[in-house]
Amino acid sequence: MIKPILQTYRLSNVKLPLDHNSGALRAKIIAHLEIRNEELVNFYVYRRGYDARNKSNIHFIYTLDLTFSEGVDIDNLVNKFKLQLTPDMTYRQVFGETEGLSYTGCSGYQRPVVIGTGPCGLFAALTLAQMGLRPLVVERGQAVRQRTKDTWGFWRDQKFKEESNVQFGEGGAGTFSDGKLWSQVKDPRHLGRKGMEEMVKGGAPEEILYVSKPHVGTFRLVKIVEYLRGEIERLGGEIRFSTRVEDILVEKGEIRGLSTLNIYSGEKTEINASQVILAIGHSARDTFEMLHARGVFVEPKAFSIGFRIEHPQGVIDRARFGDNNRFPGHPQKIVEQVGAADYKLVHHAKNGRSVYSFCMYPGGTVVAATSETGRVVTNGMSQYSRLERNANAGIVVGVEPSDFGADAENPLAGIAFQRNLESSAFTLGGESYFAPVQLVGDFLAGRASKALGDVEPSYKPGVLLTDLTGGEEVIPQYVIKAIQEALPEFGKKIKGFDRPDSLLTGVETRTSAPIRIRRCAESHPEEFQSINTRGLYPAGEGAGYAGGIMSAAMDGIKVAEALARSYI
Repeated sequence: MIKPILQTYRLSNVKLPLDHNSGALRAKIIAHLEIRNEELVNFYVYRRGYDARNKSNIHFIYTLDLTFSEGVDIDNLVNKFKLQLTPDMTYRQVFGETEGLSYTGCSGYQRPVVIGTGPCGLFAALTLAQMGLRPLVVERGQAVRQRTKDTWGFWRDQKFKEESNVQFGEGGAGTFSDGKLWSQVKDPRHLGRKGMEEMVKGGAPEEILYVSKPHVGTFRLVKIVEYLRGEIERLGGEIRFSTRVEDILVEKGEIRGLSTLNIYSGEKTEINASQVILAIGHSARDTFEMLHARGVFVEPKAFSIGFRIEHPQGVIDRARFGDNNRFPGHPQKIVEQVGAADYKLVHHAKNGRSVYSFCMYPGGTVVAATSETGRVVTNGMSQYSRLERNANAGIVVGVEPSDFGADAENPLAGIAFQRNLESSAFTLGGESYFAPVQLVGDFLAGRASKALGDVEPSYKPGVLLTDLTGGEEVIPQYVIKAIQEALPEFGKKIKGFDRPDSLLTGVETRTSAPIRIRRCAESHPEEFQSINTRGLYPAGEGAGYAGGIMSAAMDGIKVAEALARSYI
């Protein structure tokens, strides 16, 4: 007789001290539910976070999935302790496991094409490959290890390569980041878990499946990206690096092909294609321009601009964790348990603008993130350990298409707006890819900075002290005024946030794409296709439908599924 599979039940809000031992969690469950040890067959950690609101009692909070032995009064436990059935988080493909459609399985079948190998493109291609559709993937940048060498070469020696940098290349912009793997988008099908399970197979720590704010860091992302590429190729997919899409062929509102250029050999190739996933990221400005010129519907979109702010990580740790009755005197012991402290801040300024922290990196560095010659763009990154001296985050202000200037009606006006700011930052930094920097105290006073304080800038290639408040050519004055108002308010929430020797580094402009390539309305079966170009599937950050590694990966999976359904 086959023994039935035991149902799993979810228990939330189980609290334990930071220094609990390995057996404490099971003991806590048994005591809380008032059951015997043998009645708890097994338990799994679904989520682990921590609560630091009371600095004298910082503790872990668990959400657990439990299985019980036969004979346990489940109805009583459900009613008394508000247990819920654990949802089915299993990912189910449109077609069977790698054996649905073969490459020649349909009459007139054409291989689907994926443009871009950021998280959206990689997971779209992986999903297609796992369904037997053998995608062709084209990427303008280099494979991730060569790309890493090129990026570090720019940071160290100012040897900039327009097709191999923080923005372009295998892994996308997220490769040089903290590798944050959480998202605020709704995920009823647990696609984010599907993505993280694939990453664990590729070498990510298993804790990303249950910690509340998982991350993997840049170095681990390199290995994970290589694993995903290997899986795509193992399942019949093909990836062509250094291959930029120069043009698209559209006939009667349907995509029919691509024209590509090998960046280094100069070889041009025409690709017949009737199903194309466009996962180009938020910085492929030349591709945006080409798509607009070819009649693909593009509209302007709001984004945010500002600076990177740096503090000593210890300032943030002390403000968030303070002293603890279990670990008196210094937050270091708490940091060892829960990791370096982060923050999330927002302020609504009197001029109607919202100022907020963006992509906060504990124990990380500010990095050069331009994708175009003669421009300065900042971003942040950190490794898995988060052990660098400083914390950094974007302090940014939202801008709308109406802010983009005299040409605001042009769908591409946001690109010109970004470029102007980045060119000004390049000039202000001495035209050497150094970034313009100002101390917070000087920024608030509206004067140029002359010397650094105790906070050492982490930005490479280097920085030049200056005045970021000096005029519209640096950052618009409505942004300056809003941030000047916000910083002291943030200092009330995090002691030391507005300390005078904290650093502002300019400029942060690539918070999201300045355009959206609109997809069909959700009421249509072809909802993930371009609103006016059939067969073209805009996806991820570059199309305006994602805002981070996980949301981009999830969008890639959904778009790949929509494409696959077109073959049914």
